[in-house]
Amino acid sequence: MSTPRRALIVIDVQQEYFRDPLAVQYPPREDSLARIAGAMDVAEGAGVPVLTVQHEYPEGAPVFASGSPGWRLHPDIERRPSAKHVVKTLSSVFSADGVAEWLQAEGVDTVTLVGYMTNNCVLATAAAAEPLGFAVEVLSDATGAIHLANEAGRVSAQQVHETLMVLLQSNWAAVAGSDAWAAAVAEGRSLPASDLGTSAMQGR
Repeated sequence: MSTPRRALIVIDVQQEYFRDPLAVQYPPREDSLARIAGAMDVAEGAGVPVLTVQHEYPEGAPVFASGSPGWRLHPDIERRPSAKHVVKTLSSVFSADGVAEWLQAEGVDTVTLVGYMTNNCVLATAAAAEPLGFAVEVLSDATGAIHLANEAGRVSAQQVHETLMVLLQSNWAAVAGSDAWAAAVAEGRSLPASDLGTSAMQGR
């Protein structure tokens, strides 16, 4: 099997996710932040290009308002180098201008997703990568979810996160911890992925 040509995509690691109402709850946000920063360090050392992404709404919006404190990247991310930075207004990273084209120009065939939130922009980006032909990796301990409640019911952040990791592994991504990913990067190999049929059989 050929060596994956990876890019690390750091999704929306912004101050908004470290304060209410969007404070990441599971995995603990300080733990996931450390894993995200560590993945950036691994990528830099291995020559894996890093793309940082920042969500933005217009000035005066209740969250992610352009120029507001919550809009800013977390300092642990902001101080680390990246090959490219983009701003988006929709969930998928691929909604930002030029992302797919930049990845293709870099020769990337595999995108590794870290950041926030599991239940929104990580999920949307993983799904959007499929028709573009990119393989996807998701680092389970370098992403995070929030508690959710609405007309459909109520779920904890842990339930959201763990369910979506199984869902992603079943079809759209290879899911692993950041240590396993770092080893795969060092060894030039892919992470093991499942598929819907296998996951369905094992689920039975």
